[in-house]
Formats: sequence, structure tokens, C-alpha cells
Amino acid sequence: MKTYWRSLEELEDPKALRIREAREEAKQKSLLYKESEGLDNKSRRDFLKTLGFSLAATTIVASCKKPVEKAIPYLVKPEEITPGKATYYASSYFDAGDYCSVVVKVRDGRPIKIEGNEFSSISQQGTSARVQASILNLYDGARYKEPRFQGNKTTWEEADHAIKTGLDSLAESSESVVLLTSTIISPSTKKIINQFLEAYPNISWIQYDAVSASGMLTANQKSFAKRAIPDYRFDQSKLVVSFGADFLGTWLSPVEYTKRYISRRKLDEGQKDMLRHYQFESAMSLTGSNADVRFPIKPSEEAGIVLALYNAIAKAKGENSISGPESTVDVSSLAEELLENEGQSVVVSGSNDENVQLLVNATNQLLDNYGNTILWDSPLLTKQGIDSEMNQFVRDLKKGKIKGLLAWGVNPVYDHPQGKDIETALRNLDFSVSFTERKDETANLCQYILPEPNYLESWNDLEPKAGSYSLAQPTIERLFDSRNVQESLLHWSGYDQTTYGNFIKKEWETNQYAKQSDLGDFRLFWNTALQKGIFENLTSTEVEYSTKGLNTISSKLQAPQSGTEIVLYETIAIGNGKYANNPWLQELPDPVAKISWDNYASVSVAYAEANGLVNESVISVNGLELPVFIQPGQAADTIAVALGYGRSYAGKVGDEVGKNMFPYVNEKNGARSYFIEKAKVENIEGKTYPLALSQTHHSMEGRPIARETNLDEYLKNPSAGNELHKEAEEHSVSLYDKPEFKGHHWGMAIDLNSCTGCGNCAISCQAENNVQVIGKEQVRNRRIMHWIRVDRYYSGDPANPEVSNQPVMCQHCDNAPCENVCPVAATPHSTEGLNQMAYNRCVGTKYCINNCPYRVRRFNWFQYINNNKFDYNANNDLGRMVLNPDVTVRSRGVVEKCSMCVQRIQEKKQTAKLEGRMIEEGEIKTACQQSCPGNAIVFGDLNNPESKISKLFKDERNYHLLEELHTLPSVGYLTKVRNKG
Repeated sequence: MKTYWRSLEELEDPKALRIREAREEAKQKSLLYKESEGLDNKSRRDFLKTLGFSLAATTIVASCKKPVEKAIPYLVKPEEITPGKATYYASSYFDAGDYCSVVVKVRDGRPIKIEGNEFSSISQQGTSARVQASILNLYDGARYKEPRFQGNKTTWEEADHAIKTGLDSLAESSESVVLLTSTIISPSTKKIINQFLEAYPNISWIQYDAVSASGMLTANQKSFAKRAIPDYRFDQSKLVVSFGADFLGTWLSPVEYTKRYISRRKLDEGQKDMLRHYQFESAMSLTGSNADVRFPIKPSEEAGIVLALYNAIAKAKGENSISGPESTVDVSSLAEELLENEGQSVVVSGSNDENVQLLVNATNQLLDNYGNTILWDSPLLTKQGIDSEMNQFVRDLKKGKIKGLLAWGVNPVYDHPQGKDIETALRNLDFSVSFTERKDETANLCQYILPEPNYLESWNDLEPKAGSYSLAQPTIERLFDSRNVQESLLHWSGYDQTTYGNFIKKEWETNQYAKQSDLGDFRLFWNTALQKGIFENLTSTEVEYSTKGLNTISSKLQAPQSGTEIVLYETIAIGNGKYANNPWLQELPDPVAKISWDNYASVSVAYAEANGLVNESVISVNGLELPVFIQPGQAADTIAVALGYGRSYAGKVGDEVGKNMFPYVNEKNGARSYFIEKAKVENIEGKTYPLALSQTHHSMEGRPIARETNLDEYLKNPSAGNELHKEAEEHSVSLYDKPEFKGHHWGMAIDLNSCTGCGNCAISCQAENNVQVIGKEQVRNRRIMHWIRVDRYYSGDPANPEVSNQPVMCQHCDNAPCENVCPVAATPHSTEGLNQMAYNRCVGTKYCINNCPYRVRRFNWFQYINNNKFDYNANNDLGRMVLNPDVTVRSRGVVEKCSMCVQRIQEKKQTAKLEGRMIEEGEIKTACQQSCPGNAIVFGDLNNPESKISKLFKDERNYHLLEELHTLPSVGYLTKVRNKG
């Protein structure tokens, strides 16, 4: 059997690691009881000691009543609201380049859950972790509650008068003012901005992206006369080659790309081939962890490797080669494979170097990929910032040429490399306005803060890709005294006779409505678009490729450098740091490192050994101290550190978490470069820093939990890699009668080929089931509460291992070992195959936890809500508005676990009963299933032989965790198939 390991310590000496972990667990239990006694005069343990474990005592405890919660009925019930019944609104999420068309679940006037929109051709019902967590941003206490002037409350009337007077004065004297925004993809907003610029000719508009794609935009301008990003059709590809582009995690449009990529990796419904994926990168990214073949390289080596690949293909095509830096990797076989798949491959790069992107464009052109797997019919518009324009703005600001600033959706004081200089210049400005929803470092320095509403409180329209439009609509009354920025600009421009919502409607009547002919009445068209959330009018576009720029790049290409290089990257959860105050995102473990609540220096195994480093050692990188994490797969002579941390003015959750790495971003060829050459790295002797590492919680213990095979073996034998399943079935013997379920028998199947390990399911489950945040210290104490975890296992060479991801939740065993050990019968089994949890009966003996072989039960060691020791935005009425009323909020001393979203099951059963019909196949979707961008999870009725899950359970790739124990799980896994060639 292939050897899997979760950490380097386990690889070296698994027995010693288990002994050390057992001692650590015993130590934590001892600390817990001391903590408990400190929190209450009489601890729960003392209570049980006094009461004893008699049958009578446990019966009394199990019948304890919950605190009384009073409900206030409607005096006059709104017509559209039925108490206890959810309503759904189509809307759109766009922030920091991330776009998703969404459906918002609203209960009694409160948005409580985000789902993907099935009508969208872009997100296709998928979401990301950040989209799922965006519901919590609505109820963030760090949001501004009213307009402010110099730190004090003011009114909109006073602010409007003063700002309008200031703008008029600056216009009369022709003083330069800048409207600095993040990328704007709203057609209506663009028109309002243009009207505003016409009213004030002295104002210039600059778009700024904290994590830039400027190099790609300028390269595409030269190659195709289009300053946009083409449509990458991974679903039409047989071969994908990526140079540092984390397209499954954070690069450009990861939800869309995941959907397309996975559609060519699935092996169900008769599909027998799958794309092959090569990844060149420095840090082990989510995309790299899913690659079939991965090459760890230094950032400075990328240009030489891309050039070598281009030259090898150009030579085979009879084209001229380009001179430049030498390649450190032999790419001749890769070039041959690309040539074998002409018109069926995609080559991408995450570099912000225009010259590298020009080479990538030329390579795709030689391979005839444009028009086949890379299209210009619907280019991506979510990144529009040009670094050279931002650089000029900073220079002018420092020189005092700019007299006024209007900042909208940007935070350059924090996330620009020259943030300190911007801060100094901003303090000296006489006119500065910030349109921000929540606290940030730039707004804190502006004279006026005019809060904009959350996207769930607002009207908006978006065009994320050319011809693909979507709408956003309010799903709740504004919680605070905020106003759309668009309405402010309209008011100051003299167009204050309309609201932004009406403006959008009028624009759509003039423009989008005229682009269709199916609906003859605008009111019907508008209502249809609003109900679906999208309107698409895609057209075919012909573009011509130009070699402009290729002739001069030879001397501009980066040559490989000696010394240590620092790689700066975005994480799945925190991104550029805008929502660092979101505790769900802070506590989400990194998909690869499994660390939360910090950024850190990822070092290679060889570097750690050479320098005597261990996890939680501290090193100095160009003078900045960072904790160390030894990351298998990290390229030699490189260190990776995440951006988005180190906020100083984000809110009580996000302040001073980690270190800010944006000041270390540098400039090359007029664009921002996200790696540092020849960094000065020093060990800080004797100093350590604790990291909240969750990857050591669970181990395979030498058992075949993660199973895999290669495509060629699978085609010969569909059960390849899963031979042990047949053996377990043959030896399946039990003294118990086989459980029978006469109605439904709910189950779940997870395709390991489709799971990328992104963690979206964990946040979706957290939002749906009121899973509480516990903080860094408790995560370190191995008490993380997520009902679904994604286990990550390595195999092979620690310098460049293969990675396996496996989502694990309660397996809902038909012979559940947790059920018959509970002394108060708090773990019953339902007649539909669900392992249930009766919270009001649980007395916290944790016998069920000890008896569960899958380690999927969670224990509430503390009261996490209304407890000042765990103040993660849930200790007030605002924060608690996000709670799902269909799911009990668990109290201290209670065990909890995955329920298969039983509240959703009951809701659909009730609906079907009222409508006098059977439940339809696929009608019930669990939270994790519905939001998964990889369609990795299938839920359904095992008693229905025609259901998809029944067919998957019969698939020869299907197996169950620890099936030799005969627990009869209702969750199945499909063996992972790689395509290594």
C-alpha cells in the first residue's frame, strides 16, 4: 500500500508522534478543567460529581429546560413574509475581483445564507469560501453606522453641502482631484462616474487592484488590442499547463474555472478520459496540490522556462526562436505533448510581468488554442487596474500635485507597497473622502467617511464578462445610515432626482432590453431578469493576434537569480485582507498547510534541515519576524508568505492578526511584482511563535483511508486502487441483523476526483448550521468545531509530494458505534438512516466521541455565544442576526456533529407532502453539496435504485471509510484517479 502522511513528523516517526499527541491531549484536558473552574464558581464536573452518574441523575440532567426565549409577533404582517418560511432573492457578489451570481436565503427579513445561482453560466451554482462568508460581513460590528467628519458623526445634508462646496472650489481653481476605485464592472455605475467626470473635468478616475493583473492586461492590449482577460475553456481542454496561476484557488475566476476543470476530470456517466495538468510554481498552492505533474521552481526561473517552452514549440512549427535566459527545467517532452494536443490545450501564467504574458500569448497562438480553448467572445472584466496609472497617482500625490481624493472600495494605505508614503500625503490633503462600508486604514485618515451599504442591502448591476449581465437587489432594509456611492455622485453632479435603483432600471430599459426580442414588454423582461438574477447576450468576436512586443522582450526577461526568494500570495480565505475581520474566514484552515489565524513563512524541507528550523521557529525576512512552517513541496531556496494579514484598523477580530506583506511587493517594468529576490533571511535563536495548526488532528494510522490509482490502470480495471473494498465486502460479517429502512435511506457520495480541497463546504456548513468560532487558542487545543473537515494527506517525496484531499463528516453509520454507548440516549438512529443528536439530552460524557472511529463529533468545551472570552462578533444582537433559526444553537457541554442538514430534509418532505407528491431526485441538497464548485458531493435516497447516489454506490470506485469495522457508513467515496501519463 502507498504510504500517506499528514506531516513531516508522522513521516519520520509515526509512533513517537502518536505518543506525543496523546500526552498533549491529556495535558489539554487537564488545562480545560482548570479553565472551567475559573469560568464558573461551580464547574460542570463538580456538578456531575455531586449528582453522581445514577440513572435517576442522568434522567434529571437530560430533562433540563432551555432558557426561555420570548418571541414578539407581527402587529401587521408584511404580505411577502410567512413566519418560519424562507424567501429567496437572486443577487450578485463582486469584491476584489471575485464574482458570483448568488441566491440569498432570507428568514423573517434577515439574510442568513448564500447559495450559488444555477442560472449563471459563470458560477453555475458554485460559490467560494469568501462568497459563503460574505453573509457574516453584513452583520459586522466594524461597519460604519453613519457619515462622519474628522471622526465625529455628521448628517448626510451637512456632508453633501460641504463636499459639494469643496468639489466646486477645486474645480474652479482647476486643482487635480482623483477618484480612486477598485475595478468597476457595473455598466450603470460607469455611466454615473462619467457623468460625474463631465461635471468636474478636473477629476480623473483611476482603478486600482490590490492584487494586480496589470501585466496580463497590457500584454493582451499589445497581442489582441483588448485590455481584458480571455475566456479560458478548461472544459474543452485535454492538457493544461500553469505557471504559478492558482486558477482553482484565487486566480481571476476560480469558481468558474473549477467548474470547467472538474468537468474534464470526472469519470462518471461513461466519461473515460480526463485532462492532464502540469503546474510550475514555488509555493504549494491549491491548484498545484491537484496537479498530475508538479514542478517546484523559483519565481525568477519562470521566464526562462516559459521561453524554453515557446522556443521548443516555435522550432517544431518552423518559427523563429527568441533569445533570453536559460531554462532550469527540461520542457522538451512537455512541448511534444502540447503539440500533440494542438487546439486542445491551455497555457496560463499568474505572473504580473507583461513580458512573460506576451510569451504565454505567443505560445497559445502557436498551439492554435485561440478560438478553441481560449475565446475572446466573452472576456473577463473583473480586473481592470493598470499599475502604471496607480504608480503615477502615487508620485503625483507625494509631490502635492493632487489636492483631493475620493477613495471608493480601496485601501492603499494598507495594501499598496508605498502605503506609508500614501498615508503621509493623505494626512496633508485638505480634501479627502472615503466611501467605505467598514473600517480600514485609508478611511481612518480621510476627512469624510460616507458609508456605503452592504451588497445585500443595495441595488446594483454587473458585467463580469462581456455580454454577461447580472443584477443585485436589496434583501434587507439598510441596517445603518448608509447611502450608495452612486447616489452621492448623482447628487453632486446635479442628477439627484432619481435613486440608484431607478437609474439601473432605466439603463436596462435603454440598453439590455433592446438586446433581446423574446420578451416584448419591458416590465416582464425586468421581472424575469430580476428573478433569475442574470441576463446574457453573448456575441461572437473575431480578434487578430499581433506579435507586437515580442521582438523587444529578449532583454527584459527575468534571468534566474541566486539566493533566497520570497513569494507573496493570496490565501483562499483572507484574500487581499479586506475582510480580515470576518472570523469564519480567519478560522478556516488553509487548504494545504491547515493553519488558521495567522500568516507564516513556508520554508522547504531542505531549507529547514540546513538551517535547523522546526515548525513555530521564528525567522527574520528583510527585518520582519515571521513564524516558520515547514511546507512539503515548497521550492528550494524560496519562502512563501501570504498577503492580507497584519491589518491595524479592521475590527476587533482582524486587528493585528499576522504580518502585513504588502510593503514588500516591489515594482518591475512598471508593474507590481509579487516576489522578492535575494532576501535577507536570519534565524531568531530561541524564539518561537505558536501556530493554530489543525492538520495533526487526524491520521490514517497506516489504514487505506485515501485511495487512488492512475488513469491507465483505471481503464484496465475500474476497481483499480480500490481492491480492498471487495475484500472488505467478502469478509463482512456481523452478529447484528442488517438494518432495514422501509421509507427513505439518506446517504452521500463524494468523488475524490472532483474535490479540490478548497474548504468552501466548511464555510457553507458553518453558515447553515450555526457552527461557532472558537479562536486561535482553542484551535491549537484541537477543538475546532467545523462539522465537515477536509483532510489533506501527502505521499511520496517530501520535496515534491503528491496531495490527496478528503472531506470527512459524520458517516451516519447504520451500525454506529457512537449510538449504543450514550448513557442518556442522546444519539438515536432515525428510521431514515440518519445518526441523530438530541442536544437537550446530551450531558457531555463524550462516550460517543471516544467511540467514533472517524473523529467527526465536536464538543462544546465552552459557551461560545454571549461569552466575552469568545467575542467573535456573536456577542451582540447584530452578530446573532446571521443565525439560522431552523438549527439549535448548542450550549456548553453538548456534543454536535453533521446532521446531513436534516432541517433541509424535513422542509422538502413537508413541501412534497403538502403538494401531494413524492420527493424528486436531487430536490434535497445539503449545504456542502449545494455550494461545492467542483460538484464533488451527491446526496440522495439509497432506497431509490434510480437515484444518482444509488448508482454511485454501485460504482467500482466506491468505498467506505474503515469499512472493515462493519459500521456500515452511509457516506461513500469514489477513488481518486490521477493522469500522470
